[in-house]
Amino acid sequence: MVHVSSAQGKSSMPLLYITEDEVSRLLDMPMAVDAVEGAFRALAEGKAHNVPRVRAKGQGIVLHSMCAAADYLGLVGWKQYTTTRQGACFHVGLYDQLSGELVALVEADRLGQLRTGAVTGAAAKLFARQASDEVGLIGCGWQAESQLAAVATTMKLKRAFCHSRNKEHREKFAEKMSDSLKLEVIPTESAKETVQSKPIVITATTSREPVFDGNWLDPSTLICAIGSNWLNKAEIDSTTIRRAGAIVCDSVEACRNEAGDFVASIEQGEFQWEEAMELADVVGEKSLPRSSDDDIVIFKSVGLAIEDVALAAKLLEIRN
Repeated sequence: MVHVSSAQGKSSMPLLYITEDEVSRLLDMPMAVDAVEGAFRALAEGKAHNVPRVRAKGQGIVLHSMCAAADYLGLVGWKQYTTTRQGACFHVGLYDQLSGELVALVEADRLGQLRTGAVTGAAAKLFARQASDEVGLIGCGWQAESQLAAVATTMKLKRAFCHSRNKEHREKFAEKMSDSLKLEVIPTESAKETVQSKPIVITATTSREPVFDGNWLDPSTLICAIGSNWLNKAEIDSTTIRRAGAIVCDSVEACRNEAGDFVASIEQGEFQWEEAMELADVVGEKSLPRSSDDDIVIFKSVGLAIEDVALAAKLLEIRN
């Protein structure tokens, strides 16, 4: 645990303010993967409680709020961020569980990127075939960087294929990630080329429409869809959902509220939320993701506060 209070309930240390530069310097992807795996084990054991995101919309701005209690860390915390036409601003706050005092405030843009990637890395380790050495990635933005870095951390990748509709973006992404990960990253001309015959497919886009045809997938493919966390956005199509042998969510409750990927299939009567599994249940060995080695598995992530709290707690531990 990371308790920082004295027996009298008074804070024994000043409030820590952790900047984006410090987050980048102190945390790496292996740390992030370890932290989120611990968070989902705690959820499985009843030692953590996650509350899904809610949004308050004002003129020209949206405030996004989410929170979690982490008994296993001795902390509770929240993530708040704003989105405007000018961009986004992210913060995570941590409170000591014994005293209730605020002990850390973290600038959390990089932290959010790390935890989003780390959950995909953990899912790949659980759900991808062990021999998987290639990944197809649709989306070549900032979030895509941590997606690829995380899977490269948990799987023995030999090469990655990346696609963006913008040729310059995909070529720059491939060059940057090849250099940073020491991995062959190949820009592709089409989504089909990116997806076909790949054991792992990741979507990290802002698309409102599905970005590939589910008929292109091989049996046993793992799809990690992380881009959509609004009901009016979708990266995967009804064919992909229909072909899936298992659908696993970072949180079924959160995905019900935010995962637009499933809206069309629900409206068509082809999917019900009762069919989805919780990642925590798989981590806690309460559910098995595959009934057959040929099953296509969808892992859908919308992002949880418990992940942010877990990484912020790691920062607090390092700084103390």
